[in-house]
Amino acid sequence: MNPTLHQINAATPDEAAQSLDGLYEHSPWIVRAALAQRPLRSLAHLKIVLAQVVSEAEPPAQLALLRAHPELAGKAALAKQLTQESTTEQDRAGLQHCSPEELTKLGTLNRAYADKFGHPFILAVRGPRGTGLSRRAIIETLERRLGNPAAFELAECLRQVHRIAELRLADKFASAPTLGNFVWDWHDDFARHSDPGFAELGLLTVTYLTDAHRACAAQLMQTMRDCGFDEVGQDAVGNVVGRYFAKAPAGAKTLLTGSHFDTVRNGGRYDGRLGISVPMACVRELASNARRLPFNLEVIGFAEEEGQRYKATFLGSGALVGSFDRAWLEQTDSAGISMREAMLHAGLPANLDAIQALRRDPAQYLGFVEVHIEQGPVLNALNLPLGVVTSINGSLRFQCEVRGVACHAGTTPMDQRHDAATAVAELALYVEARAAQDGEMVAGKRINASVGTIGMLQVPNGSINVVPGCCQFTLDLRAPTDPQRDALVRDVLAQLAAICQRRGVQYRAEETLRAAAAPSDPAWQQRWERAVQGLGLPVVCMPSGAGHDAMKLHELMPQAMLFVRGENSGISHNPHESTTSDDIELAVRAFQNLLADLAQETH
Repeated sequence: MNPTLHQINAATPDEAAQSLDGLYEHSPWIVRAALAQRPLRSLAHLKIVLAQVVSEAEPPAQLALLRAHPELAGKAALAKQLTQESTTEQDRAGLQHCSPEELTKLGTLNRAYADKFGHPFILAVRGPRGTGLSRRAIIETLERRLGNPAAFELAECLRQVHRIAELRLADKFASAPTLGNFVWDWHDDFARHSDPGFAELGLLTVTYLTDAHRACAAQLMQTMRDCGFDEVGQDAVGNVVGRYFAKAPAGAKTLLTGSHFDTVRNGGRYDGRLGISVPMACVRELASNARRLPFNLEVIGFAEEEGQRYKATFLGSGALVGSFDRAWLEQTDSAGISMREAMLHAGLPANLDAIQALRRDPAQYLGFVEVHIEQGPVLNALNLPLGVVTSINGSLRFQCEVRGVACHAGTTPMDQRHDAATAVAELALYVEARAAQDGEMVAGKRINASVGTIGMLQVPNGSINVVPGCCQFTLDLRAPTDPQRDALVRDVLAQLAAICQRRGVQYRAEETLRAAAAPSDPAWQQRWERAVQGLGLPVVCMPSGAGHDAMKLHELMPQAMLFVRGENSGISHNPHESTTSDDIELAVRAFQNLLADLAQETH
């Protein structure tokens, strides 16, 4: 008999601990400490409480937990001395069928890992979908993680331990993330479309109106039809638009949602696309149960957000707010193909009047909501699956140059140099320290912080034996509010001026981009908070450091976003970008809660 959460809450400590035995390898203290915090509101709440117990434990206890885990395909596995849970997991990953070469490789890597970190390599070999990683993927992950710093790898191993426990907990309760698996499979299938030069390498790149982009759009439209959308089509800039009508469509307002389906070069499967698939899953559930809402639901797959093929970032969402730049039509890509030509080839009108007609009337809309993978490490570090976005950071970018005096590196005394590069190096350290001053501490983590980056830095025509006379660099400064951003910019530019004066060098700083912060609408942010609370999860509110389509819709209507935790320390714009079907399940459930909440309000 599978236990229920009600039974766990009602049982004696010993009975409850027995029901949850085996979640953590040879470490029953974790479950017992978690049970002391009953009643548990949901399985998702139980997972978080378990993770908190481990995170609050002393380092020796954490290390002992890691050392309780067996090596993958190691001596204990070969001797059949694993726990039943570990045996099942390693079997699902096919580790009992390793070739002699694979066993040798794993043995060498396991020894190197243990020698470097002092504990076994830990990986949830059932993977993000729960069905098992390939042996090749396991070996590649072990090779990659061998290069991590010790502190980073300790945290990653603990996260993998929690993922293992999550999967074991689902087995005990016979609880499968059905909707999450469904969405996860969509993303896996969409990822087969990729631009030439990347597809052959198994890498994902989908840029505006390429063959892969058009194939994605066609598959997206068919999937929307299969889900039960009432209207599905493609607009004048290539956005895919699906509409699910209200119970009484006449006069009903519309909730707008969605995100982009283009990618950066060599990107991940979830950036943007998760914001399309999650509401699609909600429509599929509504349609399969013949349920209608008191408002229309419009889901848009924005055709272009990343600005990879053409310099036209937020093209898809920008068209909906009337900010399409007519000059974009004449831009050419690296092959000399203009955007106008690409549009015509894709069957789009390439007509400014048709594009301008896409502008939405805000009076017809309730607002815009977007689900997005976090693209950062905050939720991962907090062991939380969902986060509510407070604001999309405002940003300012500068193209800068410092000019000093190029001179002989051997004959010029250190106190007589006018080194352009060291002036910029000093500024880089200041930017790092100044940005870190902003924000506040929550659960030991800093949130609402500013960020500053010198992403490009070069010495033109530099030489190993010449003191740099010129250094060119970029500045990218971001913060959750415009006043916070502007204060950061003022301080950084003032410090640049002071450094240059003290070092006897000259500088210039040319502003190249200014993007206003997009604070979440308070009412919509609260709806997301209630949606997350309804799952028995704690609510963490956080800014978005990255830009999103919601920034554009913010110009026309109220908006708010929900973040979903990413694996691999939240890495994004990278092939290792990932999330689990369990976290996707919670995102779908949160979106369903938001729809139900809004339906109550609009009746």
